[in-house]
Amino acid sequence: MVTCKETRAAIIALHKNGFTGKDIVATKIAPKSTIYRIIKNFKERGSILVKKASGRPRKSSKRQDRLLKRIQLRDRSATSAELAQEWQQAGVSASARTVRRRLLEDGLVSRRAAKKPLLSKKNIRDRLIFCKKYGEWTAEDWGKVIFSDEASFRLFGASGKRLVRRRKGERYHQSCVMPTVKHPETINVWGCFSSKGVGSLTILPKNTAMN
Repeated sequence: MVTCKETRAAIIALHKNGFTGKDIVATKIAPKSTIYRIIKNFKERGSILVKKASGRPRKSSKRQDRLLKRIQLRDRSATSAELAQEWQQAGVSASARTVRRRLLEDGLVSRRAAKKPLLSKKNIRDRLIFCKKYGEWTAEDWGKVIFSDEASFRLFGASGKRLVRRRKGERYHQSCVMPTVKHPETINVWGCFSSKGVGSLTILPKNTAMN
């Protein structure tokens, strides 16, 4: 809390006249923590003047920092340079490096976007129905089930990397993931497993329909 010079002078005057910290607090001239801090600073420096902060002044205010955070959360994949440019339009002249520091202060770290299957509303509804239907099954019940699936694999191609800024625990936040879809191209395979172990992997002939 910042106090005016007159208030600081009054607190020190009472202190010099024998008033204890508790006595001065009772006058309610300022909050308890402020009174003790002013007395402590006076004892250490012999002055009631507020010590000026060292180092270069901060380029942005707290309000401007909050604006930067809103801009970033609106587009998680925006680069530091892009954010700096948009922030500049709001009146803040800062480099991409400053942008990264401000975001780090708020826990926003650049990470590769997690890949997550793109689900339609029907997919989500079907999964919810499945969970409600089999939610009470025991490990013994599931031990009687054989799980099978088909998949397509590309032998080559870009992995598709993308960086996003996220906080701890936001790995699968909707705005932090990169939706993926299957693109059968070269090899189609079928496999299965159960509680007894993994079955053999079967390579399917070309043009075999997978259901």
